[in-house]
Amino acid sequence: MRIAAVFDNFGPYHLARLSAASRQCQLLGIEVARQSAEYAWSLANGGVGFQRKTLLDRGTSATADPKLLAARLDEELAAFQAEAVAVPGWSSQAAFLALRWCLRNRVPAVLMSESQASDKRRRALTECVKRRYVRDFRAALVGGRPQREYLVQLGMPAERICFGYDAVDNRWFEQGADAARAKAVETRARLRLPPRYFLASSRFIPKKNLPCLLRAFARYRRACAAAPWDLVLLGDGPLRGEIEALLAGLQLTSAVQLPGFRQYDELPGYYGLAGAFVHASTTEQWGLVVNEAMASGLPVIVSERCGCAMDLVSPGENGLLFDPTDEASLARHMQAVAGDEDRRSTMGRLGRARIRDWGPERFARGLAEAAECARRAGPPPARWIDRLLLRLLTAKQA
Repeated sequence: MRIAAVFDNFGPYHLARLSAASRQCQLLGIEVARQSAEYAWSLANGGVGFQRKTLLDRGTSATADPKLLAARLDEELAAFQAEAVAVPGWSSQAAFLALRWCLRNRVPAVLMSESQASDKRRRALTECVKRRYVRDFRAALVGGRPQREYLVQLGMPAERICFGYDAVDNRWFEQGADAARAKAVETRARLRLPPRYFLASSRFIPKKNLPCLLRAFARYRRACAAAPWDLVLLGDGPLRGEIEALLAGLQLTSAVQLPGFRQYDELPGYYGLAGAFVHASTTEQWGLVVNEAMASGLPVIVSERCGCAMDLVSPGENGLLFDPTDEASLARHMQAVAGDEDRRSTMGRLGRARIRDWGPERFARGLAEAAECARRAGPPPARWIDRLLLRLLTAKQA
């Protein structure tokens, strides 16, 4: 089957997923722009294992001209003769334009979604528009159970919703973390890491809840009877100045490292020498960093509002869950994990075993299954009101 998958930009996890999918079908991976509006990835263009097209050499998807983008996307989909098109969500020009092409050419579309109902407060009018949008897709590919439940609420038949969307290259993190542990002294010196530390990784934006994480970490250190761990916080973003000021106010500057944004090939070293991973978001559609941490063999302490929490974390087995507004609870979890080496080892081992079936091959199976579901469902109905809606949504994004 000839399947085209559209994304704003290819990050490392996109490349791993699409490479695996190319072994299941004839695949065309389309990215809107070479640069990401969110991450400063430095990625090689070759050796990805699938047919790849980049629509815009300059700028990002956020700065794309709608007319130029539409023309190039239409050209690539037509030349490939796509039999199904996988579309990422409902918030980008590329998504709207890809669905519009499918409606115009009577090609079934697969919705790739990681949204859950609890992501934010839902407004009735917006949800009504979204239901209209979702009904034009013939199948869907989601991360887990909360994501499926939300699409069912929006009108997608449950039997047409497949799993596997949120996956990372587990082997890369497993092998890289183990290699870092095998050369712990050299890796620690090269990355300038403390002897024992919690690891967190996120953009420095409000929903990542980093002030709460730092205040909970301060509580943990105050309550610690033995020598407390440090915290390594990877990432960067507009709140960096606020984070640095908070660290100074909490007298944590010497206990928290801010290495900044790290490239993909550096990440396994940070995971490999960490004692545990913490993710504190107040809202998170999935949280792929949790996948990475589990593949690296770490126990995970995860906000219960993360989209991955229900499917990936079994409290007390491979990790712990907490209310992201409860600093005291997070501090207690950090103390419990740091204070019990045997428990950490067991949690890490169970987490790695659990995540093994959540790699790129899962995405490949899910995409192929969703495309087949879409084909069986037939081409989308030709409704003028839906084409008008997509035109209005595209204009709003411009």
